[in-house]
Amino acid sequence: RSGRFLAMADRTSRPRRRAAFTLVEVLASLLMMAIIIPVAIEGMSVASRVGMLGQRKAAAMRVAERVINEVLVESQIQQASSSGTAYEGDTAYPWVMRTENWPEDAMQQMTVTVSFPVQGALHEISVSTLLPNTSAAAGATAGTQQ
Repeated sequence: RSGRFLAMADRTSRPRRRAAFTLVEVLASLLMMAIIIPVAIEGMSVASRVGMLGQRKAAAMRVAERVINEVLVESQIQQASSSGTAYEGDTAYPWVMRTENWPEDAMQQMTVTVSFPVQGALHEISVSTLLPNTSAAAGATAGTQQ
């Protein structure tokens, strides 16, 4: 029994070594954080900018489609160009509509260009569609009625 007691006494009498980080380990981890954190923040900033750009592009496409549909319904195709501003949420979307003759057929090309800001930079999208040439169609019907 005394042998067992001595063995336990040897284990308990040794000074315990504390588990801790050395100065070199702490400095190495700080260096890694100094490199990784700015890269991660820049990545998040880019992701935020891309997300905002996608949302604004989708809203600008809705504005362009709405303008085209309104022009078609109201039969304002004869106008060569017009412009305005549409609001979606708290963002203004200025738009410009141009109508020009299509070079290959007796048709007109209507193009709506919508501008929108994203973090200080101005972006644009353009949507085009082909329409029957109303002046050519009117001339053709007038010629057949004679």
